[in-house]
Amino acid sequence: MRILAIETSTMLGGIAIVDDKGLISEIRLNVSVEHSERLVPEIEHLLQSSGLSIHDIDALAVSAGPGSFTGLRVGMATVKGLAFASGKPVIAVSTLEAMAWNFPYSRYPVCPVLDARRNQVFMALYRWEDGDFITLKGPSVTGREEFVDLIRSMVDSENVILTGNGYHFFKGKDQFLIPPGHLLVPSPCSVGFLGLRLAKEKKFSDPLKLTPLYLRRSQAEERAGD
Repeated sequence: MRILAIETSTMLGGIAIVDDKGLISEIRLNVSVEHSERLVPEIEHLLQSSGLSIHDIDALAVSAGPGSFTGLRVGMATVKGLAFASGKPVIAVSTLEAMAWNFPYSRYPVCPVLDARRNQVFMALYRWEDGDFITLKGPSVTGREEFVDLIRSMVDSENVILTGNGYHFFKGKDQFLIPPGHLLVPSPCSVGFLGLRLAKEKKFSDPLKLTPLYLRRSQAEERAGD
């Protein structure tokens, strides 16, 4: 089975093609211009450089959030367009779970943490057990001031690997381990391999009902509701 994966949850994302044998190809994007301007041309380039067409893809995986409101909308709109044009099924993948998969076999819990602005972070906590990550805390939004106490309430004083663009809020605290920079960003490859597993389990999403996992309203939506 061959999966085309799209990751646009942050300004550092990309696209990948994976199958049962491993990674076929991947493009990482540091988005200095909008995802919407680069994503479709890069998908076309990735397919062409891999000697493939959309007809050679079995399913589409997309990073579903939480993350950048604009980035997630672009990713969802793109995967919906591809699905309706090609008839390929869609898999929604948790952004934070995919980030944890940068660290399989970790002896320490892994905490993806993304800047949610307004003194908040998106976070989740995972532990590697028996060849898979188990969820200690699912995707949620919490205040930066409450974050450290929340982690300690779940793992006491155990070391925790932080990944994601929110790591710098907690850098220097003894409990937290900060990996090299290339492991701090969401991986389209990880989205692809999680999507591959979900596809084999027939856990597809209806493109018509597919929506990002925002966890809260955007600032613009909150202002409109005031």
